[in-house]
Amino acid sequence: LSLFPERLAPAIDPILSSTVAGINFPSPVGLAAGFDKDAIGAHAMPRFGFGGAEVGTLTPLPQAGNPRPRLFRLTDDQAVINRMGFNNDGATAATERLKKRRENIIIGGNIGKNKDTPNEQATDDYEKSFKELFPVVDYFVVNVSSPNTPGLRALQEKAALSDLLATLKQEQLKLAQTLGRYVPIAL
Repeated sequence: LSLFPERLAPAIDPILSSTVAGINFPSPVGLAAGFDKDAIGAHAMPRFGFGGAEVGTLTPLPQAGNPRPRLFRLTDDQAVINRMGFNNDGATAATERLKKRRENIIIGGNIGKNKDTPNEQATDDYEKSFKELFPVVDYFVVNVSSPNTPGLRALQEKAALSDLLATLKQEQLKLAQTLGRYVPIAL
C-alpha cells in the first residue's frame, strides 16, 4: 500500500523532456533537496509530475539538525525562515532506502558535511557520502551554501572548493570505471 497511488500519476508529454549532463529528465520540473531529506518519498514524485527528485542534504553520519523550533512563518511578510541544519538519517540509511526503489525516477544526491566536522576535514565527509550514494543516485549536488551549518560557506573559497571538487572528481572517475556508470556532479 502506498501513500501515493500510481493512479495519480499525470501523463507527462514527451515534448517536455530535456537532457542535462547526459541525463534525460521526463519533465523540466524537479524537486529540490530539503523536501525529502532522507530518501523516504522521492520514489513517488513522478506521480506529481516531477521529472526528478533531489534527496538530502545528506551527511555521512546521521544528525539531528538545529534545535527546534527551526522553521518560522512570518505571516506579515508572507515568508518562511528555515534553520534546519542538515537534519537527516545519514547517507547510509538513504542508500539503503534508494536500493529498494522500484519506480523509475531520476534521483539526485545532495551532500554536505556534518555540523561537527571541522572544515579541514570536510572533504572526507563529502567523499564518504559520495562513495556511499554513488551506486544509487543519478547525479550529485555538492552543498557548500547552507547558512545553517557553521563555517560551511567558507568552503566556497577558491582553494577549499578546488580541493573538494578535485577529490570528488577523482573519486567519480574511479567509481565510474569500477561500477561502469558515470554520475555527474553539480555545485
